[in-house]
Order: sequence, then C-alpha cells, then structure tokens
Amino acid sequence: MNTKFSETKPKSNYAVPLITITLLFFMWGFITCMNDILIPYLKQLFRLTFFESMLVQFSFFGAYFVGSLIYFLISYTKGDPINKVGYKKGILFGIVLAAIGCVLFFPAATYSIYPLFLGALFVLGLGFTVLQITANAYVSLLGPEDSASSRLNLTQAFNAFGTTIAPILGGHLIFEFFSEADGSFSASATRIPYLIFGAILLLVGLLIFYVKLPSFKPEEEEQAKGLGVLKFPHLTRGIVALFCYVGAEVAVGSFIISFLHLPEISGLEEAVSKNYLSLYWGGAMIGRFVGAISLNHSLSQGKKIIYMLGTAILVFALISGIVDLTFAQISFFLVFIVLNFIGFMAGKSAPARTLAIFSTINVLLLISVMVNKGELAMYSILGIGIFNSIMFSNIYTLSIAKLGVYTSQGSSLLVMAILGGAILPLVQGAVADQIGVHHSFILPLVCYLFILYFGIYCSKHLKGIEQTSVKGGH
Repeated sequence: MNTKFSETKPKSNYAVPLITITLLFFMWGFITCMNDILIPYLKQLFRLTFFESMLVQFSFFGAYFVGSLIYFLISYTKGDPINKVGYKKGILFGIVLAAIGCVLFFPAATYSIYPLFLGALFVLGLGFTVLQITANAYVSLLGPEDSASSRLNLTQAFNAFGTTIAPILGGHLIFEFFSEADGSFSASATRIPYLIFGAILLLVGLLIFYVKLPSFKPEEEEQAKGLGVLKFPHLTRGIVALFCYVGAEVAVGSFIISFLHLPEISGLEEAVSKNYLSLYWGGAMIGRFVGAISLNHSLSQGKKIIYMLGTAILVFALISGIVDLTFAQISFFLVFIVLNFIGFMAGKSAPARTLAIFSTINVLLLISVMVNKGELAMYSILGIGIFNSIMFSNIYTLSIAKLGVYTSQGSSLLVMAILGGAILPLVQGAVADQIGVHHSFILPLVCYLFILYFGIYCSKHLKGIEQTSVKGGH
C-alpha cells in the first residue's frame, strides 16, 4: 500500500487483535441475521404486506447509508475521523451504539408499535455502520495487502457462524421460548432476547477495551480530504458491486422462509423453515472458512487442498449438529460443497477470478429457483449461500486495493453501498406483492450479473493483486 502508516505494535501481536475482532464479527453476524427471523414474525404480528415487512431491512440497512454518508461528509470537509481517533475508539463507539439499538427493542416490544421496532433497528444499524467502516478496514491492515482477502474471509467466516446459529437460537427464542402459552405471537417475545444481545455486545466491547490493539495512522501530512478517492475506477465499480451483493444476499435470506412456505415449493411452517434458513447462512460459513485457506498465498497447493477438504467436512459436520434436520434432509448440500471446492480450484486463489466464478454459479441457481418447483427450487435457493461466501470480502478488498491515504474514506463509501440491503429487499417485496414470491428473484439475479462484470473487470485491471495471489508471492 502507498499509505505510510505509523504502527505502535509489532506484527507479532497481530494474532491477538485478529482473534478479538473475530469475536466481534461473530456477534455482529448473529444480530444481523435476526432480521430474517423478525420479518415473518412481525409480518404476522402486525398483519403486514411483503412490502411493509421489508421495512425491517430498509430501516436496518438504510442506517448504513445514512451513517456512512455522515462519515463521508465529515471526511470530505475535515479529514478522515478514524485516522484521527484511531480504529479502537471507532470500534468501541460502534459497539456501544449497537447495544443502545438492542435496548430500544424493550420499549418497542412493551408498547407493541411497529415504527418503534423500525427505529430500534435503525439505531442498531448505525452502530454496525461504524463497525463496518472500522473493523473491516482494520482487518485488512493486519498484514500484507495481497493476503487481505484471506484474513477478511476468515473473520467473515465467524460472522457467518453467527448468521448460521441465529435462525436456530433466535427462532427458538422468538417463535417458541418467549411466545405466548397458546403459541400465538406477542411483541414481548423480542424484549428479553435483544436485551441479552445488547449485554453481550457490551461484554465484547469491554474485552476489546482491555486488549492492546495495534494502532495504524497515516502520517499527518497524508490525511485525505476532498473527493480524490473517486478517481479510482475499481472503487467506483466496487461500490455498485457491493450494493448489488448485499442487496441480493439480504433479499434472498429475507424471502427464504416465505419461499419455502409456498405450497408449490415445500409448504413448510416457520418453525421448520428456520432450520433451512440456517443452512443457507451455514453455506456462507463453509465457503468463507474454505476461502480463507484458498486465498492464503503462503500455503502450498497440496496443503491447501488437504486443509480445504478437512475444513469443509468439519464445518458441514458442525452445521449438521446445529440444525434440527436429519442427514437425509441436508445431504443434498454435499453437492454444493463439492461444486464450491471446484470453484475455488478454478479460481486459483485469485480474488477477482473466484468472484466471477461464484457469481456465475449464483446466476444459474437463481434461474433454477424461478423456473423450477418443489425440492429442486428449494435446493437451488439454499445453495446460493455457499457461493455468496467470499463475495463481500473479495469485493471489499479489491475495491480498496491501492487506495493509499484514501483507504478509510473508500471504506466509508463501500459501507454506504450496503444501502443495497435496504433498497433491494424492499423492491423485491413490492415485486412479490405483484407477481408472487417465486418470480421476484429476478431482481437478485440481475445483481449477480453485475458482480460477475466486476470480477471480470478487476481480473483485467488489478493484475498485480491477481498475480501475487496466484503465484503465492508478496
């Protein structure tokens, strides 16, 4: 990187901060995925349309846009805030803000008012906005630039672990444990769970407060101001790609329970379909753990294959133990694991090439979702998760590559692109109200087509990163 960073801790200390931040990623993923449980829950509780229920995602991910826009405006006029206060303070501020959002679920549930739920989700999203800007960029700095995708895939894998168990544990808490005695829905079912989530976030923040984290700051004369960051074409395309990715991933996850409930698909009830939703997010976890190995240039090809196979088997076994499904019900997922492995091999450890391959597969899966019915359509939609796995980290690291002093500012623009998670599910909800859930997946299909274009573009224009990834050099 061109940026001159002053560093207060030696590289030998990178393992401890990486583990600490990874714990944060886990909790962050868990609470984010709870939105997929809230949507069908609040839809029934308040008798909402698909469009109205998707305001959950609009409020949560809309906060990403508002928060990152504020951050960018401050950066534009006064210089990058994180470069001034440091990553640690930024991360702690994000955690506290997210915990406040969790606490706000208490009055929302007590008074059973839908707009209050949306307000709590907005504050929660603001907290995660700060974490997106600080934590992702921080992980990318904890080592060489050409291995940033590998590190971010590893932390995102634990983020996906949180999203995997959230539908099971969160669904049990809301649909069963804290529901009414007669099994009916009550707004109070969300009150205690979110207080618990807020308390855990504060405990993680306390841990980070006491752990010594390396400090990265550009030298004062290199503070970035103005709109110079927009001169990088791979960043501007990456912003659109991330908008499409987050929007598509959130939209698919948000509609899985409703999709599986359709009579022509499987007719499953929420208590059962939440396990399949967990499988969708579990696929992302498998792909991210395997991706962290595949994109690690320090390993020989032979070791990579062994580690990737072993990791895939272990994580699949873990998911099998988590979800309340029989092996026969989830054995189909082994086909996607094999296809995922082949995709990584074809990608040859190059982030852009792997991104293009995985987005192509997701385009084909979404076509299958729309043209088929029954188990084939169900399997197709659940398989999308494992190929989503490396997309966020690869798009993110490719987009901020070689930005130098503009790295944090570019990161804030990328986080702004998470607005896709607010807009696209809402649009798909409106489409579903008009033409049905089954064919509303045309929207995420278009998104993956653009991601495919971005992967091809970066493989041609960021050849330095691609080649060092393939060759295994620095």
